[in-house]
Amino acid sequence: MSSNNPASSSGGGRESSGLLYVVLLCVLAAFALLVVALVSTQILWAWGSVALSVVGAAVLLLDWQRRRRAGARPPVSEAAVAGKTVDGGDDDSDADPQEDEGGPGESQATGDLDSVATGGVRVGTNRDDQPEPAEEDTDAADALVVSELTDEVLVLDERPRYHLAGCAWVGDRPTIPLPVDEARQLGFTPCAACTPDAKLAAAARK
Repeated sequence: MSSNNPASSSGGGRESSGLLYVVLLCVLAAFALLVVALVSTQILWAWGSVALSVVGAAVLLLDWQRRRRAGARPPVSEAAVAGKTVDGGDDDSDADPQEDEGGPGESQATGDLDSVATGGVRVGTNRDDQPEPAEEDTDAADALVVSELTDEVLVLDERPRYHLAGCAWVGDRPTIPLPVDEARQLGFTPCAACTPDAKLAAAARK
């Protein structure tokens, strides 16, 4: 800052004052020559007045340019701390590299949830994005038997299949117990993973 270097400030002030004195002398001399030219009616004095006026204008221009350069160049003490933090380090030198890449929790949330090796969480058989199991291929005889049974099966909300208890696909999903004949009347179809129609029909025949 300029207040940190009083010698340079006073030197610059003295230089500016000296230039202003030069300009003032040029103006006074040019005015005097102009008066002499008017009194003596000699054009040579008028040209001298013009020349001194040009010199004064040039001095003023040089002083203006010097002041502009001095104002545009910041002091060394300010430039040294422009890209530094208060403690002297770079702004981002102490940044935690894990902040840009996300912490462990974020990696697990955005990573492959089925991969334990990548830090994800192994998910069981109750993932909602698992594909729906295929429909069991029930023959006509088993379908006729099952349609008259009241054995309990399990259905899931907004899912088209009905299942037996312990179906691997169901896992720990929330289920609704229904008699199998009612489940069929409501439009549910048997699950190919646990084959409820075949098992219930075989149990009924025994």
